Amino acid sequence: MEKDLFSPEIRPPLADRMRPRTLEEFVGQDELIGEGKLLRRILDRGKLESSIIFWGPPGCGKTTLAHLIAGSVQSHFVFFSAVTSGIADVRRIVNEAEGRLKTHNFRTILFVDEIHRFNKAQQDAFLPHIENGTLVLIGATTENPSFEVIAPLLSRCRVFTLKQLQEDDIVEIMKSTLEDSERGFGRTKVSVAEKDLHYLAHLSEGDARTALNAFEMVVESLDDGSGEVVLAREAIEEAAQAKRIFYDKKGERHFNVISALHKSIRGSDPDAGLYWLARMLEAGEDPLYVARRLVRFASEDIGNADPQALQIAVSAVEAVRFIGLPECKLALAQAVTYMALAPKSNALYSAYGKAAADAAEYGDLPVPLSIRNAPTSLMKDIGYGKGYRYPHDDPDGVVDQEYFPDELSGTRYYFPVNRGFEREMIKRIEYWQNLRKNRQKG
Repeated sequence: MEKDLFSPEIRPPLADRMRPRTLEEFVGQDELIGEGKLLRRILDRGKLESSIIFWGPPGCGKTTLAHLIAGSVQSHFVFFSAVTSGIADVRRIVNEAEGRLKTHNFRTILFVDEIHRFNKAQQDAFLPHIENGTLVLIGATTENPSFEVIAPLLSRCRVFTLKQLQEDDIVEIMKSTLEDSERGFGRTKVSVAEKDLHYLAHLSEGDARTALNAFEMVVESLDDGSGEVVLAREAIEEAAQAKRIFYDKKGERHFNVISALHKSIRGSDPDAGLYWLARMLEAGEDPLYVARRLVRFASEDIGNADPQALQIAVSAVEAVRFIGLPECKLALAQAVTYMALAPKSNALYSAYGKAAADAAEYGDLPVPLSIRNAPTSLMKDIGYGKGYRYPHDDPDGVVDQEYFPDELSGTRYYFPVNRGFEREMIKRIEYWQNLRKNRQKG
């Protein structure tokens, strides 16, 4: 299509135009690119020998750092998208890199954006060429590489963790657009209060790209060609109205938030528990997943300190299934607050873990003959059930009987804590133990 000479020039988005060209223009991540830091030394030296992965939230500077490396190292740089490319593209890039290395002794650095989108086969295709030095990989991901990058590839990469940008960082970046007449808003004079820049930065949740996109949108919507734009709070709120809670139902944030919910309830903080519950549900988490986790929590962290907690949790599961969203949110909130305020005990969790460890260590120990079932005469003849004493025949309901295999005789796993209903469990354990001792003496 021929270019229309009368149409206005199409400019890239503000976020792309303002991408830092030098380290001096880069804002944030001082722990990585501050003076004397490893990544800063790599950039200053202009040489990258080993593969790296940038891991961090959206809009924190991962791709920008890759661009800065591309401009500083003495290698051929290839940008590659895991979203739009496949195995065939990998083979083509590898063939070109091998030819470049043989002909010109020039190494290829491959930047893979959103590397977590590559499946195992695609990542495997890179592995031998990274091992033999044909390619140096720079990956960028918002997901925890421990989950999303195959172990052989991850072991050959240095992971740099980038942090969410601070509110002041975002404000500084937006201010730079007002001062840069070439890449920023050009000849348009934009007037905006400092507090409103902070408001927009707060709404962006550490994502510079989101902030710049919203900033550009509101400026363009008010630009009447006069060369001056005055931004009011109402206009910024309108531009940022599509703000969403960032949450990934399968990645690291998912596990971080459910961990925060679990630990808040364990710490007996109902308000923090409600906050993390709301974070999950309002972001679209499956309420049944939350309910199942509460059932687990009821047994793992409360147990017999408050046996009713498990009933409350199971009732929450049924409520979720019966009424669904949005009504079931309150049932989950009721369960969260009840369990946060319940007495806590991990005695069941610890006891089962010890029993499971013994089951694994000792293997298939034979069941004592006295407590084996004997449904046939042959089984009775060879001793199945011989010596079994029926507790209900005893006035106190307890007999002197060994229920463990010989190798584990006398073992104890369950030690209730002196809190909640487990105080009563301690008394009951002592009661039965004393009765058995008396039977042994008798």
